[in-house]
Parts: sequence; structure tokens; C-alpha cells
Amino acid sequence: MTRRNLVLLAGLGSILLLGGAFVFQALGYSPCKLCLWQRWPHGAAIVIAGLILFTGSRFLPWLGAIAAATTGAIGVYHAGVEVKWWEGPTTCTSGPVGGMSADDLLNQIMAAPLIRCDEIAWSLLGVSMAGWNAILSFALAAIWIAAATRRA
Repeated sequence: MTRRNLVLLAGLGSILLLGGAFVFQALGYSPCKLCLWQRWPHGAAIVIAGLILFTGSRFLPWLGAIAAATTGAIGVYHAGVEVKWWEGPTTCTSGPVGGMSADDLLNQIMAAPLIRCDEIAWSLLGVSMAGWNAILSFALAAIWIAAATRRA
């Protein structure tokens, strides 16, 4: 497979994963903080793929690999939070409330959506969306690496 085709495949993979996230959101699965964090590297990978297709850069596929590996790592972290292997960000999971008045707490609760990072909203074959993002993103990182090491 040519470098161009590998870049197209990796870019399309990020488009599909990001598009899938938006489809789930449209179906009522609101994203949590960690879900949103996982989207940004896919957006970067899509931009990088576009830049490579226009410039033919040999360096940029490495940035694509870093973007895909980053979202994969965030996905692993998020999946670990979901299965309670470790605690997620305190603004993302329930925890003690300190230093807030009752009015401040009520205002914060009323203003924020109640989407928790430590609950699995959907899974397939026992793997959550975060887990699937991690698996597929690491596969995309491998494709990016193949593109980076392939001769033009």
C-alpha cells in the first residue's frame, strides 16, 4: 500500500471514529469530559492527513501517529476509570465537595450536565466506547507509523 493510501486510511479512520462519536451523541449519549478529550486528537489527525495529502510531507505522518496514540492513551485511561481501576478527574466523577456554599453547589449542579466519566454508557462485546476508541486508535497509530516509514 502506498504512503498516500495509508494516510487516507488513517485519516478516514479518525473521521469514522469522530463521526461515530457524534452519531452516539445525536442518539442521546452525551459525552463526558474524557470523551471530549478523546475527540481532539482525532481532529488533529484529520487535519494532519489533509496537510500530508497537499504537501507530501514525510515528517507529518509521525505527528499523525502521535495524535492517534494520544487518543488511544486517553481511551485506556477513560476505560480504566469506567471499570474503577483508578479515579478519574474530580470534575468528572463524584467526590467530596469542599469549600462551596450550598448556593454555589446548587448553581454548579443546575448549570452542569450530569454526565459521569466513571459509568459505561454503552458497550459492545464487553468493551466500552472508550475501550473501542483505544483499540481502534492504536491500530490507526500503527497505520500512521507504516505511512511514516513507507517510501514515497
